[in-house]
Amino acid sequence: MSHTLKNKVKITSRVNRIIGQLEAFKKGLEAGDECYQNVNILSSCRGAINGLLLEVIEDHIREHIVDSESKKGAAESGEELIDVLKSFIK
Repeated sequence: MSHTLKNKVKITSRVNRIIGQLEAFKKGLEAGDECYQNVNILSSCRGAINGLLLEVIEDHIREHIVDSESKKGAAESGEELIDVLKSFIK
């Protein structure tokens, strides 16, 4: 996953924000915050995770499919991506 290493700082920053959102949800849950506040935080978490997933998928497509040096490598990477997306959509 060389493309992930290139964007390690950016991706790590996104992950840390997601962790912060989840910690805020946990604190709100423990504090007995209103349901709408907890749902709002979870909605933000979902959006952040989807954004992270999109970024990693986009980098994967660019690195291993679009810029692939071999057609076989591109095909294999495409099949791997299809498998990941199938499991994500389930």
